[in-house]
Amino acid sequence: MSLIDKLQWRYATKKMDSSKAVPQEKLDEILEAIRLTASSSGLQPYEVIVITNKEIRQKIRAIANDQSQVTDCSHLLVFAAWDNYTADRINAAFDMTEEIRNFKSDSGTAYRQMLLNSYPARSAEVNFTHTAKQAYIGLGTALIAAAYEQVDSTPMEGFDAKALDEILNLKDGGLRSVVILPLGYRKADEDWLVNLKKVRRAKANFISWLN
Repeated sequence: MSLIDKLQWRYATKKMDSSKAVPQEKLDEILEAIRLTASSSGLQPYEVIVITNKEIRQKIRAIANDQSQVTDCSHLLVFAAWDNYTADRINAAFDMTEEIRNFKSDSGTAYRQMLLNSYPARSAEVNFTHTAKQAYIGLGTALIAAAYEQVDSTPMEGFDAKALDEILNLKDGGLRSVVILPLGYRKADEDWLVNLKKVRRAKANFISWLN
């Protein structure tokens, strides 16, 4: 199967088979794809929390409109974005870059200072909106990586974010939940969506060319 074939295969799975677990090597590939994905200024301003604990997932299901995928999936991913940009967080990212690349450039120093002058001065809510957008880039990569591994997934925004933050104590880590992603395997005989045709806008109504 080509990548396009696998994207045709994927859909937002409505019923997952709780008896089937995603192999560790497939999970590792999906998580590594998220880690390697793009982010603004390379800051990676979010974290991914992998939840297998049944009791925690029951609590999350209760604040996620009772969506069964939360408890029936193999692994539940929570994308949690930084609640704000701080000088410490920005400096840590640039310090890591300089250490790994083993050099320090004038342009890098100037860019660091530009971010230090602008990001922390903005409101926390403005900054969270930006970090949350970066988390969605990771979500998109996760969906593609899962399809490539032929692992089913269901991106979800339908949950009480404040309640989830409390369940996972995210505030203590300077994080806020953005979106969750159950990973697992479809239970085809109980999923009403599995055999329906994928519906997407035609290319002519979706892609424009300026030549």
